[in-house]
Amino acid sequence: MVRQRIQIKKIDNVTARQVTFSKRRRGLIKKAEELSTLCDAEIGLIIFSSTGKLFEYSNPRMTQVLQRHMLHADNINKLEESSLELEAEDSLCTMLSKELEDKTRDISRINGEDLEALSLDELMKLERQVERGQTKIRRAKGEKLRKEIVTLKGKEIETAKENQMLKEQMKDVSKEHFSLLHLAAESDISVPSSAPIQWLPKKDNNSISNTFLTLGPPVQSENL
Repeated sequence: MVRQRIQIKKIDNVTARQVTFSKRRRGLIKKAEELSTLCDAEIGLIIFSSTGKLFEYSNPRMTQVLQRHMLHADNINKLEESSLELEAEDSLCTMLSKELEDKTRDISRINGEDLEALSLDELMKLERQVERGQTKIRRAKGEKLRKEIVTLKGKEIETAKENQMLKEQMKDVSKEHFSLLHLAAESDISVPSSAPIQWLPKKDNNSISNTFLTLGPPVQSENL
């Protein structure tokens, strides 16, 4: 007699369901024990009945199996995270490489290279882009020149002030020197324009001491 195959679905009859659960639970635990013994496998089996009753089998202890399971899950998560990071880095590198390639091609076209593959619209667009770039360059150049001109004008004003101060100082020195020359002329003394000036006593034939102006190095007085 051919054994009929049982349809896999929930058993509605409570008594039949409990009998089937008991038989299959024992068979599942037996199979797990055989697998652990024959293949030296670590197995942890946890079963809850419909009433909430716990049945379990483990080899070795359940705590060791659970700890190993948690470590394995952590390693899988880390591997998945590393894989996601690598994928993100690869995507970023690909995007940057494409962007670099596009920028390099744009620069070459701005320099007048590789224009054969461009259509008329693309060439006109490139022309407008170059014109806008030239306008910006001229504007920046004009701003730089304006700043340099302002700086040079400021230096020119400072230099003019310094020159005016020097001229005034030279006028004061000339006036002082002219006054000394005029005083020497009134005393009948020849004054070189570059000679140092000092005052020395002078004695005439009548031994009358007079003060006069002389130019040149200091003169040592002699006893007459």
